[in-house]
Amino acid sequence: MSTETQSAVRYDKDADGIVTLTLDDPNQSANTMNQLYVDSMKAVVDRLESELAADADSISGVVIASAKKTFFAGGDLREMVKATPDDAADVFALAESVKAALRRLEKLPKPVVAAINGAALGGGLEIALAAQRRIAVDDPKVVVGLPEVSLGLLPGGGGVTRIVRMFGLQDGLMTYLLEGKQFKAAQAKDKGLVDELVATHDELVPAAKAWIKANPEATQNPWDAPGYKMPGGSPKSPALAGFLPAFPALLRKQTKGAVYPAARAILSAAVEGASRDFDTASRIESRYLTNLVVNQGSKDMIQAFFFDLQAINAGKLRPSGIEPWKATKVGILGAGMMGAGIAYSCARAGMEVVLKDVSQEAADKGKSYSAGLNEKAVSRGRLTQDKSDELLARITPTDDYADLAGCDLVIEAVFEDPSLKHQVFAEAAKHVDADALLCSNTSTLPITELAEGVDRPTDFIGLHFFSPVDKMPLVEIIKGEKTSDEALAKAYDVVQQIRKTPIVVNDSRGFYTSRVIGFMVNEGLAMLAEGAAPWSVERATTSAGYPAAVLQLTDELNMELMAKIAKATKDAAERDGTPYVEHPGIAVVAKMLEAGRPGRLRGAGFYDYADGKRTTIWPGLTELFPTSEKQIPIEDMRDRMLFAEALETAKCFEEGVITSAAAANIGSIMGIGFPPMTGGAAQFMTGYEHPVTGEIGLQAFVLRADELAKLYGERFEPTPWLRDLASSGGSFPA
Repeated sequence: MSTETQSAVRYDKDADGIVTLTLDDPNQSANTMNQLYVDSMKAVVDRLESELAADADSISGVVIASAKKTFFAGGDLREMVKATPDDAADVFALAESVKAALRRLEKLPKPVVAAINGAALGGGLEIALAAQRRIAVDDPKVVVGLPEVSLGLLPGGGGVTRIVRMFGLQDGLMTYLLEGKQFKAAQAKDKGLVDELVATHDELVPAAKAWIKANPEATQNPWDAPGYKMPGGSPKSPALAGFLPAFPALLRKQTKGAVYPAARAILSAAVEGASRDFDTASRIESRYLTNLVVNQGSKDMIQAFFFDLQAINAGKLRPSGIEPWKATKVGILGAGMMGAGIAYSCARAGMEVVLKDVSQEAADKGKSYSAGLNEKAVSRGRLTQDKSDELLARITPTDDYADLAGCDLVIEAVFEDPSLKHQVFAEAAKHVDADALLCSNTSTLPITELAEGVDRPTDFIGLHFFSPVDKMPLVEIIKGEKTSDEALAKAYDVVQQIRKTPIVVNDSRGFYTSRVIGFMVNEGLAMLAEGAAPWSVERATTSAGYPAAVLQLTDELNMELMAKIAKATKDAAERDGTPYVEHPGIAVVAKMLEAGRPGRLRGAGFYDYADGKRTTIWPGLTELFPTSEKQIPIEDMRDRMLFAEALETAKCFEEGVITSAAAANIGSIMGIGFPPMTGGAAQFMTGYEHPVTGEIGLQAFVLRADELAKLYGERFEPTPWLRDLASSGGSFPA
């Protein structure tokens, strides 16, 4: 069927004169703001206006509904990522045409109601905001919000303009726009994003029609009504004018000095638009959106947080042809912080959990971790006491291996000691199911070597959880040499069963995430040894977009552990006959250990601590590492840490440790805090924009790496493999 005869919006009028506009793109499983939608919405609004002009009583109101599982998915990201600066005029025109139809719909002399049956995020909520009333099904799948900032964009379909006029500048920015929060139906009702809830989908459209019949005069949104005043005042009002200078400072504090173009654009569009009439504010919004769409930053974030994450969640890294699997009873060996967190995650997903430790007291303490999390959730209204009791009842703490009987999944979480891990697996194997999946939670120990301690290496796999487990969204799955595809598929299913995001890597010391983060940390320490001011090193890290400053992070990681890992890596290289060059940052660790300052755990590291809380940088640090009179540019400091991780990521691709750009991007962002606005470590390289030449891509990345190598050492030189990939126009496998 040709696009001329297709429509993404169906038009139906009932006997009462109520028109239902049903969003239903015939070519996609979800509705998006593509050209077909734009043309279709314009056509139905033309029809509405024409019929009303002919007979003002022919239509009594309009309901906007959806035939999809989601209400509306938002902008067409696949088209957005293709836009270049040369396309700016077209992008602006498209944004304006999307909003023009919604504005005409909003200004009809009849009430308009949005009937929200599923997720209404981004463009979906923007469509609903143009209605005079929003009714939603009280269903867990119904979620509303404006998450565009997380994709490097702004709500350019009227979202900034309407939200500011609904809630005022301060609340609009801080609650809805700058953090991209998403709200369940009941939360949205409490916030005022949704006006009414219905219990079932069958009640939704009838409720919308009933409201239209009861409110025939409700034909204006507040900002179009006479005498409208913006909540909290406009930028010209004295109270808000005095507070306006604080907005950039608050944003800077929120981002720790990192430059997030989308957040700045949202702030600018909101403030500038708030002092203009609605239609001018809407055009301002479109201009800021256009600038974001045509430049590289949004493309990087869309790649990671939409395309890569969607692919991983859809099973991109899971072996195909293997039936889905669901674990029912898990034995967790070790009830320390990691084991306790894993137990909570598994119990929350509905699994029966046996939490085993060397003593009943230790096992009970592990279960108390879950009890503590539940208490907080209950006190904040996020969990009922009944649900809390059910979750805790699924966790059985024990010191007896016999209680592992019937477990179809084992997750070991004891200390990083191969002999201890072998021992607990040998004991557990006597009691668990004969085909139970055997998983080791380890951050550095090679899985192939650990598998030598079990009698079923094909069923053995690594699951690297991140601390704290209940908050960290990623699990790194490590496939050993003998791990079967069936075990890998099961592990992938388990990670998704506990509502976390899996990435898959091949075995090596440090795997992907632990190996790569070590280079960033060591580079920060190397700069300190070279004479960089400690606060400058910290500032460079956070302003680059990392969530934690590097010296602070090193204290958390514990330099005693770092020294052990460095020694193990060196010993393994010597044993295997592979090249080993000690990073200059390792000498800093040794010097700090000599000074008796290994980190937060001992109450003394790069920072001082009082009652376990970090206070300030240790005053003696500049005596141990004197500060140079001449400081290197902060741009170079940022790049040294970013490039250290990116170059090591390239080596992981070269060595076959990681085989997917999606895994590298999501793993680096979710696992080790690689700056989100880069799109992840692989996207950082392929989307790199050289600050001088303006060139974008791997060639530009290699050029900048060579510049860093000349200034700061050979470790920044790209390998011949990476040079060849860049010069050939190649890229990393998706």
